[in-house]
Amino acid sequence: METKVQYLGYTTSALGSDSFTAINPYDGQAIDGFFVDATSEEINQAVDLAEKAVKICRKTANESRAAFLEAIASEIEGLGDDLINTGILETALPQARLQGERGRTCGQLRFFASIVKEGSWVDARIDTAIPDRAPIPKPDIRQMSISLGPVAVFGASNFPLAFSVAGGDTASALAAGCPVIFKAHPAHPNTSDLVARAIIKAAQKTGMADGVFSMVHGRANRVGEELVRNSAVKAVGFTGSFRGGKALFDLANQREEPIPVYAEMGSTNPVFILPGALKDAQGLATGMAGSISLGVGQFCTNPGLLFIPKNEDGKAFINAIT
Repeated sequence: METKVQYLGYTTSALGSDSFTAINPYDGQAIDGFFVDATSEEINQAVDLAEKAVKICRKTANESRAAFLEAIASEIEGLGDDLINTGILETALPQARLQGERGRTCGQLRFFASIVKEGSWVDARIDTAIPDRAPIPKPDIRQMSISLGPVAVFGASNFPLAFSVAGGDTASALAAGCPVIFKAHPAHPNTSDLVARAIIKAAQKTGMADGVFSMVHGRANRVGEELVRNSAVKAVGFTGSFRGGKALFDLANQREEPIPVYAEMGSTNPVFILPGALKDAQGLATGMAGSISLGVGQFCTNPGLLFIPKNEDGKAFINAIT
């Protein structure tokens, strides 16, 4: 079996000794290819590269940054069936679902590229000087938003493309000029590997700074914890469980310099059903059951808790949805 690597900017590394493989959900068998947990040295190298890259990214023209995002979308599309088939093998999600996710991912990247080109998001303000103002001269004051710094992004297990390596968190960070250190999800490492290579290829083609993107693997919590604790990381993007997100949030706030954690953590989604809606108990139950089971119950919009009137219509609804 081949040992897969960490992507540390434009270089690769595989120093770790703790390895794991992707598992085929259809039969529970290991998929060819070993992945190793990133070492502390590799994590620090990725962050150091990102810290150096941010100084260049802040000065990169909007047109160049947008071209980078568009190039990522094109490179992902260029992976063709290989990306979709790999995703199916690792996740057991249907082909149409993954094709839709790929479309959403590339659409997000191109959308952010259009926002970057437009430019008003920097919120530039110019307050010109009045040197002869009395009683004292007014200075020239200028302000604009700049990139926060390196961002650690954690991908979701249930969306291997749209909320993963090149998903919304990565796209928005790169659009803002923030280098990304991505922590690949161990549920679909081969899919992540393909997308990471596409991002790096796009970065090289468009002349982005070395370190604008890195990706590390790790089944152990240590990898993510070390990323969040690193003082050069200035923000965290996370999609996943409440337990995992809250752990990272706590780590981020225990730092000497606390940093923001942009997290989507779990979903309960309480739904209140009013008496009028219950008059069509069968139809409502059919629709609700479809929503609950949508995407094998893995969409963040799936209802998790239903409140219904305690009456005969409520009983009919319970029987129907059961």
